[in-house]
Amino acid sequence: MSVSVILPTFRRPEGLRAALASLMAQSRQPDEIIVVDNDPAGSAARGVANARAVARCKVVYVHEARAGVANARNAGWEAATGRYIAFLDDDEIASAVWLEALMESAATLPADVVFGPLRGEALDAPGGVRGGLAQRLYSRPGQSTDHRLDAPFGCGNSLVDRSAFILGDTPFDPRMNVSGGEDDLFFAELKRQGARFGWSARAHAVETVEPRRTRWRYLLARSFAFGQGATQSAANARPRRQAGIAFWMIIGLGQMLCYGALAAVTALIRHGSAAGWLDRSVQGAGKLFWVEAFEPRFYGEAAPVDSTGQA
Repeated sequence: MSVSVILPTFRRPEGLRAALASLMAQSRQPDEIIVVDNDPAGSAARGVANARAVARCKVVYVHEARAGVANARNAGWEAATGRYIAFLDDDEIASAVWLEALMESAATLPADVVFGPLRGEALDAPGGVRGGLAQRLYSRPGQSTDHRLDAPFGCGNSLVDRSAFILGDTPFDPRMNVSGGEDDLFFAELKRQGARFGWSARAHAVETVEPRRTRWRYLLARSFAFGQGATQSAANARPRRQAGIAFWMIIGLGQMLCYGALAAVTALIRHGSAAGWLDRSVQGAGKLFWVEAFEPRFYGEAAPVDSTGQA
């Protein structure tokens, strides 16, 4: 069965190089790798050409000049020809059996959508509560055996059998281009269509985290944006779910107050516990303040660029 791996990238040449190297070392080679360059300047073209020269599978370069994470994923989805679509981000490195494990889990569970574990590795690992929060946000631990899931995770390190769903060429919502959360809406639609979600315990990947992404401001913005997703999903539904919006705002208020108090108390005693409560509290604030005016800007041209040219 044919598999396409979609790899969006934005001004992250070293990350792209590492991600491509991990894909070309797979025990089960993909039928094609679709690299979507979301930099208007097309900065990833040379790196993709170098990879194509040594790859054992087809490597396709797609230049999506319109900034935004949803635009990039849609461009990759439209270009892909495989029945199965695997997603790997340009800050992720797949283990050698990653794709083989995802495919095996999809067949044996069986499942239409499969997710694998992620381990966050910070290049400049902070300590204390901030370190615990970073580990919580950039890692996806799970059980050591394959099993069915009740709810989905995010796109990075996932596999979708697109023949199981009725989807157009652009299934990711462009309204989420700069804030993220396009994958939440995508998987919510798959769930609405009856998706069977699964966990592939052997499909390991590492997410490399550069220093700017472990700063307090960035970490709290990530938690806040993740919390916004629940309320925004209700707001962006067709038709709009007003009761759902009210429900998640009430939940968010409770989480912000209760978990915030727990975070303050445990910060002096157990940093790991404090990080968890802080994450939940900030997510609660995101559920409450979910409108566009409060959305953090993470992707595309809205993302900050450091001295190396990386977003």
